[in-house]
Amino acid sequence: MSISASEVKKLREMTGAGMMDSKAALVASGGNMAEAVDWLRKKGIAKADKKAGRTAAEGLIGLAAQGHKAVLVEVNSETDFVARNADFQQIVRHIAEAALQTDGVLDAVLAASCPGSSGKTVAAVLKDAIGTIGENMALRRVAMVEADKGVIAAYMHNSIAEGLGKIGVLVALETAGDKEAAKAFGRQVAMHVAATNPLALTPEEIDAAAVEREKTIFAEQARQSGKPEAIIEKMVEGRLRKFYEEVVLLSQAFVVNPDMTVAAAAKEAEKAVGAPVKIVGYVRFALGEGIEKEVTDFAAEVAAAAKS
Repeated sequence: MSISASEVKKLREMTGAGMMDSKAALVASGGNMAEAVDWLRKKGIAKADKKAGRTAAEGLIGLAAQGHKAVLVEVNSETDFVARNADFQQIVRHIAEAALQTDGVLDAVLAASCPGSSGKTVAAVLKDAIGTIGENMALRRVAMVEADKGVIAAYMHNSIAEGLGKIGVLVALETAGDKEAAKAFGRQVAMHVAATNPLALTPEEIDAAAVEREKTIFAEQARQSGKPEAIIEKMVEGRLRKFYEEVVLLSQAFVVNPDMTVAAAAKEAEKAVGAPVKIVGYVRFALGEGIEKEVTDFAAEVAAAAKS
């Protein structure tokens, strides 16, 4: 089958594999990008990268908290110029505040009354802003975290103003101990989550299909060693444990102290908090995560315009 140069280029950028290997992988997988990535991994040419293929869209992540509840919202725009616009920033703040008064479901937030808008809904405020600012924008997603028996810690990476930035994280801790000490530890965990982007809190929360996919790839890699099936099974178990250490929050090496896991760090934090500490949930929003954004060659556009 015919494989385009753009497809080869995309796969190379996703995996770091060479041009010929990337083309061979696409041919072997019938042009299916996900299967091509797996083909390269099975050959030991590429490593798994949960961020592969993600491109950045513009806008802001907004954060708002009240009592035992906090929310993150992602509001997208066409350009970064709009993200630096004070009016747009205020809209994102107001949307986050409105989200706090809902159950955190996207449709409910869009229908909620937006602060500072004389009773207009969030959807109506966004529509008005499109006409005023002159760019398309949308509330893409909302996430809410609650901790009735503890605290919620927050962290905003690449912050451009209070509660606004490019990566937002909320971490819920269950504890009856000192709230300020718990929040201080929770903020460290939130910074850890921002840096490592774990797939799940515990191994049980990882999608079963994703685990089976990894096991299949590990088994194929192990068979290339020529070892007996009994040995291969043990090799797969070992690699699966390593996989969990890399992607499960509680099993990851804590960025503040890599000599202990996040779970062990929570146990250590109990000394300062004065009571048991349990991480019960987290959410992480990275701006533009998973959005396909067309990349254009500005110089080429200008040259084409000059010729026409």
